Amino acid sequence: MEFRISKLENYSLVEVLEEKLDTNIAPSLKSELVLISGNGERNMVLDLSSCRYCDSSGLSAILVANRLCKNANGTFVLTGLTDAVERLITISQLDTVLNIAYSKEEAAQIISKAESEKQEK
Repeated sequence: MEFRISKLENYSLVEVLEEKLDTNIAPSLKSELVLISGNGERNMVLDLSSCRYCDSSGLSAILVANRLCKNANGTFVLTGLTDAVERLITISQLDTVLNIAYSKEEAAQIISKAESEKQEK
């Protein structure tokens, strides 16, 4: 099993259970993300704490998740970054585009805050 998907109160948590988010894993991750979004989920947290390596196809899957959530007027949060993966995201300047949390709890807070701000509008 490459992923663990948990439907939580106001978001879906997708945990990548592989050490490498690369060309072997990224296509099936993209498919899962599209399915989750297609089921009406607007908010997603992608947990990469098991990943030690990510390549350009992995980054592409992360960006797909971000776009799906944005298109659904939701929030995407990336969490559990190892040093190597965080460095790649920083070098790619995706840290300026993505919501990044340092724990699942912080990710849940980011989504809750975004949801309450949407309800105030």
